[in-house]
Amino acid sequence: MAIGPPPSPDDPTDAALVAQALAGRQAGYSGLMQRHREAVFRLARNHLPDEADALDVTQESFVSAFAALHRYDPARPFRGWILHIALNRCRDWARRRKVRAFFTFAKPLDDALHIAEGSPDPEAALGANQETEKLRQAIAALPATLKDPLLLCAVEGLSQEEAAQVLGTHRKAVETRIYRARQKLREMLEG
Repeated sequence: MAIGPPPSPDDPTDAALVAQALAGRQAGYSGLMQRHREAVFRLARNHLPDEADALDVTQESFVSAFAALHRYDPARPFRGWILHIALNRCRDWARRRKVRAFFTFAKPLDDALHIAEGSPDPEAALGANQETEKLRQAIAALPATLKDPLLLCAVEGLSQEEAAQVLGTHRKAVETRIYRARQKLREMLEG
């Protein structure tokens, strides 16, 4: 899956954008957000059951990252750093949701009706949407130890080495977890 067009030679590097942001220039913050917001949102959307929650987590991730920008190491990829923050925000969100559900016994908003999109072939679109939703739910049901490396590599396009850095583990562990995640997904989708 594509992760966006490559930056042109005239575009500033992430390290240059961080330096601009640390100097108080809005262009640095805006450049970082424009370059990485889609990746952060995709990661959050694959972790959370609702698009609105994924948007909130995306925003929280950037707020946290910008507040801690002075701790960013420019020798490391910014994308890995911001995705690590986003993973932590997703985990925080999941913990808060469990606590709220325990105390309120509320039904999740996920049960709301969906508005159908207009398309030339509604039956095909419905089938594709159902398959996509089934896959998204299966991925969401994976344990975090399997889901995180799968999303970082398969969806966000990080190498196994980069994913290992984000997750604080070794490349071989990432490779093994991705293999197990795919096996488990196959079992869930076939069963």
